[in-house]
Amino acid sequence: MSWLVARIVSAVAGMVAGGLIGLFGAGASGVVVGALLGGACVICMTVCRDTLRGFRLIDWLRGPQESSVPRDVGLWGELGYRIERSIRLRDQSAAVERNRLTQFLSAMEASPNGVMLLDAGDQIEWCNSLAADHFGLDPQRDRRQPVTNLVRAPAFVAYLQAADFDKAVQFPDPPGRRSLSVQVRTYGDDQKLVLSQDITERERSEAMRRDFVANVSHEIRTPLTVLAGFIETMTNLQLTEVERKRVLVLMTQQADRMGSLVGDLLTLAQLEGSPHPAADRWVALQPLLAQVEAEAKQLSGGRHLLTFPAQLAVQIAGAQNELLSAITNLVNNAVRYTPPGGHVDVVWDVMADGSGVVAVTDTGPGIAREHLPRLTERFYRVDGSRSRDTGGTGLGLAIVKHVVQRHGGELDIRSEPGRGSCFRLALPAARVRDVERVPAAGNSVTPVGHAERVSG
Repeated sequence: MSWLVARIVSAVAGMVAGGLIGLFGAGASGVVVGALLGGACVICMTVCRDTLRGFRLIDWLRGPQESSVPRDVGLWGELGYRIERSIRLRDQSAAVERNRLTQFLSAMEASPNGVMLLDAGDQIEWCNSLAADHFGLDPQRDRRQPVTNLVRAPAFVAYLQAADFDKAVQFPDPPGRRSLSVQVRTYGDDQKLVLSQDITERERSEAMRRDFVANVSHEIRTPLTVLAGFIETMTNLQLTEVERKRVLVLMTQQADRMGSLVGDLLTLAQLEGSPHPAADRWVALQPLLAQVEAEAKQLSGGRHLLTFPAQLAVQIAGAQNELLSAITNLVNNAVRYTPPGGHVDVVWDVMADGSGVVAVTDTGPGIAREHLPRLTERFYRVDGSRSRDTGGTGLGLAIVKHVVQRHGGELDIRSEPGRGSCFRLALPAARVRDVERVPAAGNSVTPVGHAERVSG
């Protein structure tokens, strides 16, 4: 109220001054006239000054308010100060809200799911980059567009129109490259939150799991059926000693087959569930190959020409049992599928980049090109009946692939029908070293003792 008091005081002072001037100029009769004129002049000057200050404040309000409010005294100064304060508080509040919105949108952008916001008319208000990728959208261009005009998958359109969002809907994305799972949630004034998820890998894993269970069931059912038949035969028929021994031999073979299958399954489970082998546990390669050679000769029975490298001063960093299992599988497979009189050659080579390769080459029948990409799949067989006849479980190359991957390497398969096959187990340079170049303190060679092995 100080501005009001100041104006009253100014008016009174003007009237007093005018009265005094009138008194000196016209005597007592001029006092009233002088006071009125003095008061009127003060009031006019005050009005003009306040009008000017008001226009300055209005000009400032019409502008961007980047500069400070005009500094005045009185009513307009107080009013300008409060307006400026209100504007600054509004701007601060808006900045806080913008920051919160930015953080929220950043969180939605970082979501592992696609996120899309629809208004009550199913028009796109916003979507993150993952949702744009899932539905083939442009977040800027397609904003405010009806989503059903852009995403025309029949399952999605029917799901949105039915408005029954208790369960998710699944359908292929527009290019048909992958499978999507979409869940809608309503909020606010009939607005919709659309969550999308790429479930291609999940569906592939489910399919692999179903195939795996079916294959395991089939592989176990076959020897069990044979065993059940032999048991029934021995129970109901009088067999001679020769026949009984033959049946027992066949039963033993089927039991061994089931044992090998269970062993391979356990090995795969162990490989998939255990941490990768340490890179500082060194295994001597020569004793490993010697053990593989001894088993291969026993399996061959002198029917093949087997060649192995000798005098290798090489160490490999990794799990001894796993490496032995992988190399044994490759060599035993070569022996099983190579006709009598054929060759099986095992070679060790060091590449220019320092990586090492164990190559197993045979003169077997070879494998057609279309089978090569699937050879490491579980239970995949080029010739199922022959594989079973040779004692394979169909899991050997799957085990080899897991072992190689756990050691950071690659399995390369080259084969042509009638020209044999070559399986190359490549290990990175970081896991290969020459013993002759290792300092004296590190020249110890890991002895190769009994190691669990599997055959596929």
